[in-house]
Amino acid sequence: MMVTQAYAQEAAAPAEEHVEGAEGAVDATHADPTADTHATTEAHGGEHDSGVFPPFDPATFPSQLLWLTITFAALYLLMSRVALPRIGGILANRKGIIDADLAAADASRQKTDAAIAAYEAALAAAKSKAQGIANESREAIQADLAAKRSTVEADLTAKVSAAEARINATKTEALTHVDEIATATAQTVVTQLVGDVSADSVRVAVAKASKE
Repeated sequence: MMVTQAYAQEAAAPAEEHVEGAEGAVDATHADPTADTHATTEAHGGEHDSGVFPPFDPATFPSQLLWLTITFAALYLLMSRVALPRIGGILANRKGIIDADLAAADASRQKTDAAIAAYEAALAAAKSKAQGIANESREAIQADLAAKRSTVEADLTAKVSAAEARINATKTEALTHVDEIATATAQTVVTQLVGDVSADSVRVAVAKASKE
């Protein structure tokens, strides 16, 4: 406001001078037709030379410094009371959101690590159980095969023993019939060669020949 009043006072002075110069120029115009042009040119030239832009006028420096101080203080209060708290609240809210996101991410990472550990433990347990089942199955199969093999071997042994017994019996029986056949054959041959011979004598002779 002080700058405006000073500027208005300084602007009023050249305006008055211009009015007075204009009146003199009007009077001179009646005397000289070219006096109006010269007066107007001189008036504008004088105003341009003597006028000073108010912000650059040393006389207005105190008021400018005062208003600068007032404006700076108002801006400082506005920033400290309104803008900065809002900015601080936004930053705090953003920090809270970021911290919450980081906490959620860390919790998710911990859950993932726990799930991976549980999966690895379950997988190891499943592998161990499968290995145990395989070992039990292999042992059971081997025991079953061993039992079946023992049964088959025992059956074969019994069958071989029975076959050998039958063979021995058949051999013994065959040998008995061989003696009888040999005795009858010898008796027939001897009877045809020498005549009737007793069966007992032929049997004794055949037995003696078979022993030799």
